[in-house]
Amino acid sequence: MKKIAVVAANGRVAKKVIGEALDRGNEVVAFGRHAENDTAAKTYIRKDILDLTREDLSGFDAVVDAFGAWAPEALPGHSTTLKHLCDVLSGTDVRLVIVGGAGSLYLDKEHKTQLVESPDFPEAFKPLATAMGKALAELRQRKDVKWTYISPAADFQADGDRTGKYILAGEELTVNPKGESIISYADYAIALVDEIEKGNHIQQRISVVRG
Repeated sequence: MKKIAVVAANGRVAKKVIGEALDRGNEVVAFGRHAENDTAAKTYIRKDILDLTREDLSGFDAVVDAFGAWAPEALPGHSTTLKHLCDVLSGTDVRLVIVGGAGSLYLDKEHKTQLVESPDFPEAFKPLATAMGKALAELRQRKDVKWTYISPAADFQADGDRTGKYILAGEELTVNPKGESIISYADYAIALVDEIEKGNHIQQRISVVRG
């Protein structure tokens, strides 16, 4: 059993992660901004990410950062909140597992071109992908934190089926045998909890696609 903190716990991915972790018998504490607990966690603490302290997050095996912001004025929060969590966890053995984005996945083995730079990438998602990519670039400089960044496939489906099958990949955009870059929130949650329970991709970005 692992003791897991999920921050920004009111989001849809976070709720899937919480449910998956609890179903496996892990202990989960949810930190969120909503007044009421709308997650499956029995322990819920109302607190903004930027107000979290070292004491709040001590004693956990892993902290899941499920922060997400889409409004233009909120996009810098991807960097500021991640930096704050890194500062809080600096020098500890607590793993920081980040719900990442797909836009920063590479399209070439030389790692010179990212998905967000491709001609077919939706214009509406470019600001978000760019903000998340910037946060990842900053995260890569942190050698004092046991972080793991998990990018979903390009088509990240909120209401997709829980198949229980996924392919674990790395820095490059990967497709499954059907040629798809797709994964549901539910299958992503399986991969993330698997990483916490038995993975060891410390200071690495990994990615997942439906198997």
